[in-house]
Amino acid sequence: MNKHRLTSAFASLIVAAICSQAQAAGPVDCKLKFDISGWSAFYKRSDGTGRITCTNGQSMAVRLRARGGGPSVGRSKITDGTGEFSGVDNIKQLLGTYASAEAEAGAVKSAKAHIVTKGDISLALAGTGEGWEIGIAFGKFQILRR
Repeated sequence: MNKHRLTSAFASLIVAAICSQAQAAGPVDCKLKFDISGWSAFYKRSDGTGRITCTNGQSMAVRLRARGGGPSVGRSKITDGTGEFSGVDNIKQLLGTYASAEAEAGAVKSAKAHIVTKGDISLALAGTGEGWEIGIAFGKFQILRR
């Protein structure tokens, strides 16, 4: 009888471990900390670096690139920016090209908030910085492995 209880207890532990791993494999929340700077004169170009960290312990150093065009002109720099991703299964899903559209008007010290999308994944960006910009720009925002 003791052998039966031991086997039953061992089986219960295995089931509990499988269930907790199945819950951990669900969508995770990820955040981006970044610095980016750039310019625009009908063509917009910004480059930066950052780090993505997720609630499942994954993290990755990344490069950021924003390219686009439209009637805009200016120069800006964002330091200590933040971003929040919608739920994903794996940090690797966050790499790639996001669609971007923005309207801006700012001078000297300013704050920015921006949302970019890639399929079902959305990234809400926010930050404060320096510079001046005015206009509308459409283009792409890329997150690349550093």
